[in-house]
Amino acid sequence: MSENKKLKCVVVAVDGSEESMKGLQWALDNVKLHPEGSLVIIHVQSPPSIAAGLNPGSIPFGGPSDLEVPAFTAAIEAHQRRITDAIITHALKICADNNAEVKTQVLIGDPKEKICEAVEELHADLLVMGCRSFGPIKRMFLGSVSNYCSNHVSCPVMIVKGTA
Repeated sequence: MSENKKLKCVVVAVDGSEESMKGLQWALDNVKLHPEGSLVIIHVQSPPSIAAGLNPGSIPFGGPSDLEVPAFTAAIEAHQRRITDAIITHALKICADNNAEVKTQVLIGDPKEKICEAVEELHADLLVMGCRSFGPIKRMFLGSVSNYCSNHVSCPVMIVKGTA
């Protein structure tokens, strides 16, 4: 592949699933970067309120229903940081095993929107992501991040499916 055909920025979205790590491995095995190019691993955390199922619940018998419990929120945030650290550490180990230098970004928000925003901000030439292949019912309620991203980013998208 000639130098001008090599990619300058490849974004790989990881969520800790086996499929997303297969997507990372696919990128490491198949993508040829420009000498100044970069491989960027992105992980998106849900906001603490979503991860907590909103809140522990209202106080019974007339207590305030919109009260936020700081200790509860802090515990959820700490738990999410541990999960994120484990996901990024696993991804970096895969990269180290392949002698690949990468950059990482951790974003907070809706994964569909944040991945698309990051791809545009980084001017990515390619987005690589795994697909967990939810059935039609789960997909209807949860949505498909890979489907959304493939329809909303301006660069090509490689979706790496898990084995059936």
